[in-house]
This record gives sequence, structure tokens and C-alpha cells, in this order.
Amino acid sequence: MDPERLRRLLEAVQRGDMAVEEAVQALRSPLYADLGFARPDLHRALRKGFPEVIFGPGKTPHQAAAIAQRLAERSDRLLITRATPQQFQAVLEVLPDAQWNETARAIVVDRRREVTPIPGVAVVCAGTADVPVAEEAALTASLMDCQVERFYDVGVAGIHRLLDVLPALHRSRALVVVAGMEGALPSVVGGLVPGPVIAVPTSVGYGASFRGLAALLAMLNSCAPGVAVVNIDNGFGAGYLAALIARLAAGRET
Repeated sequence: MDPERLRRLLEAVQRGDMAVEEAVQALRSPLYADLGFARPDLHRALRKGFPEVIFGPGKTPHQAAAIAQRLAERSDRLLITRATPQQFQAVLEVLPDAQWNETARAIVVDRRREVTPIPGVAVVCAGTADVPVAEEAALTASLMDCQVERFYDVGVAGIHRLLDVLPALHRSRALVVVAGMEGALPSVVGGLVPGPVIAVPTSVGYGASFRGLAALLAMLNSCAPGVAVVNIDNGFGAGYLAALIARLAAGRET
């Protein structure tokens, strides 16, 4: 049960529209669903403020659709990362309101009625080849009620492009900075802005980049303070963390 549904349930009890025992039974619902091949967590939204996210790779279209359908019964949002068009078609059959984000390679269901966006999240990426990972981060933060500003193709090879958007970056409470190749951009940004930087190495680059390992090591060795690093291509993890920081800064824990 997500926080919004819990809030509506408690308000119904307060108004007298629902008996206390009926509410108790609703709260006693299973913590997870046993689908045989998967056990989706049905109470994660209540604990964490956001429902379980489905990782697409390794799942058949049928499995992805079955998990998605079960999670969507208990939440107003659904996110499947690294999804395929075949998985989307299967999900669409059981969830007609599902949407496909081709750039982020994600499947989304968003049934939120009223959202007051939380400002303060910026997603920055070095080059166009890094955009899919950056969009995964931006999409995740947006689904967590954050207003996201995007600053793409501002890599260090043309650092004047980054300096042109620096005033906007100074306003951000949390910045996701995505880069492949030598992975220098997060260090540069970290030395110029007051907010925390979440660095995302991507697998973009030539042979000696070792599919993102060179960028990962460069970011881990950053001399700029306030830079944290997530795994290679992990836009979801970076977007989630940035949203948590922005939400806490705005006084909204869930």
C-alpha cells in the first residue's frame, strides 16, 4: 500500500465512511505476492515512499507483465527499467495505461492525480550518447514527485557549454552528473556547485574505457568534495537518490 492510499484509508475512518475493523483488514494485506517465479514486495511504497521497481533484463515478457500487474494493483505508479519493446507489449495487454519511454528504455504507469513538484533536481550529462542513462535518472526522479531540469551535452571537451548553465546548476539541491569516456565531468561540476553531486559512469567510450570502468575509477578518485558515485549505467539509482535528497530538503519524507 502506498502512502497516498494509506492516507485515504485513514481519512475514510476519520470521516466514518469506513469501519475500524475494515481498515484493520486492509492493513493486514500480504506483504508480498507469491507468483511462483517472483515475490513482488507490496508494502515497499509504505516503507520507502515509492513502490518496488522492476528490473527488466532476465525476465520474459509474460513475467514482466505479471509482476507489473500485481504491483499496479497496490500503487499509483509503476516503473520497469531496462525494458524491451516486447515486454512493453505484454504489459500493455494487462495495463492499458502503461507508457513506453524509448529513450530511457523504461515502462511507466503514472496514475497520480495531483502532484506538487519538488524543485531542486538537475540531471547533467556529458554527451548525447549518455542521454539514455541520464533520462533513466530524470524519469525516476520525476516519478518521485520531483521537478527535474535537464542539461545535456555539456561535457568537458567544450567546457564553455557547462559554464553557460552554471547559474541554473547553483540552484539545485541535488545533481545527477552522467559521463562516459574519461568520466571527468562530475569532478568539474563538483568543484563548481554547492549541492551534492551523484556521479554516474556510463559504458560509453572506446576500448580503454573498459565499458565504463575507466569512468567509474575516475569518479571514485574525484578530488572534488561532495561527489558520490553509483554503479556503471545506474541512472535509476542516481535519480532515486537525488529525489530522496530533494524530498528531505523540502521536508517531504514520503
